[in-house]
Amino acid sequence: MSDATLWTALADPHRRAIVALLLERPRPVGEIVEACGLSQPSTSKHLRVLREAGLVQVRQDAQRRVYALDPAPIAALDAWLAPYRRLWNSSLATLGRRLDETNESSGSTERDVTSDDT
Repeated sequence: MSDATLWTALADPHRRAIVALLLERPRPVGEIVEACGLSQPSTSKHLRVLREAGLVQVRQDAQRRVYALDPAPIAALDAWLAPYRRLWNSSLATLGRRLDETNESSGSTERDVTSDDT
């Protein structure tokens, strides 16, 4: 699986919705179809893309196919995002300190908001 395949698989909002469902617990295809409001063939195509990207695993349970999230590719994405997260956190901390300094120097702690301000 390549990073491009993973990102492409997650680019579609329907596939992200399926991943979110599977985050809760493994589900049979019929349950995924119902929860996503897609047709069975469309859902199967999305599941195939997710499976080929390595994001989901499938097992046969009698007549049903049950899909489960594979955490390994998500962990790889998390590791890839880690340096960016540190950058964002640092930037947000700097912004927070700057806002605190601005509030302290102006003598205000919060802006008084009324319904006339909207």
